[in-house]
Amino acid sequence: MRWAVFLFLMGTVPALGCSIPAQLDAIRGSMADGDGQDGITSAWYELPTDIYGHDIMGDVPDALRLTATSTTSTFSCGTIYGAAGDGHVFEDTAPRVADVDGDGRAEVIAVRSSLTQGAQLVIYADAGNGLSLEVLAATPYIGRRNRWLAPAAVGDLDGDGHVEIAYVDRPHLAKTLRIWRYAEGDFLEVAAAGGVTNHAIGDEVIHGGLRDCGAGPEIVLSNADRTRMLAVTFDGAAITARDIGAFTPAAAVDAVTCR
Repeated sequence: MRWAVFLFLMGTVPALGCSIPAQLDAIRGSMADGDGQDGITSAWYELPTDIYGHDIMGDVPDALRLTATSTTSTFSCGTIYGAAGDGHVFEDTAPRVADVDGDGRAEVIAVRSSLTQGAQLVIYADAGNGLSLEVLAATPYIGRRNRWLAPAAVGDLDGDGHVEIAYVDRPHLAKTLRIWRYAEGDFLEVAAAGGVTNHAIGDEVIHGGLRDCGAGPEIVLSNADRTRMLAVTFDGAAITARDIGAFTPAAAVDAVTCR
């Protein structure tokens, strides 16, 4: 069996101090914490599945359910849930917890894949009913089965006060960075640039990420053939990349931490 399953133990759910029931199969490495603000405080993927069979992330399985802890929950241990839905799986290394709409309460950002139309990026919000997550916004599907996207950054990339979400569209094929902005209830693509990637087929991690080493936010990626590492910026109009050295997975980790 290729599934990597991790059962949460007592005390691992932030600020809740209770035990997640052992029958919940939480996928190893998928736990993501927020900043402790009101609302959603953490999120992870549960219920591994092989119904899709894309296997783009090596031994990291797809999931049928996205689970979060929230201060609004009426469930045991503060959990709320979102299902991938019929004909869908979560195809991701881990969700991301961030305040996307600027209301002071975090949302969850996930990669969801249709078995027939490929991947899309989905923002889930606390539905406010104490029970569930609901879709706040989503990008279009890539449009074809076995086509994936790899998240690269979440943050205010251009200093305009709105959060941008960046991902690499088909990091093994198209190798295109796409930047989306959520503002005033709308989710729009605001920029794109080719010739970059952040994942190799079979890797269990997405390389690089967002950093600020004192000169503003930069997205650490690699060039298309994964030989050089790039620091990518967005000024609200254009995407710019500069070479910051030879790429290795370890060097990408160092770069994100400004080492």
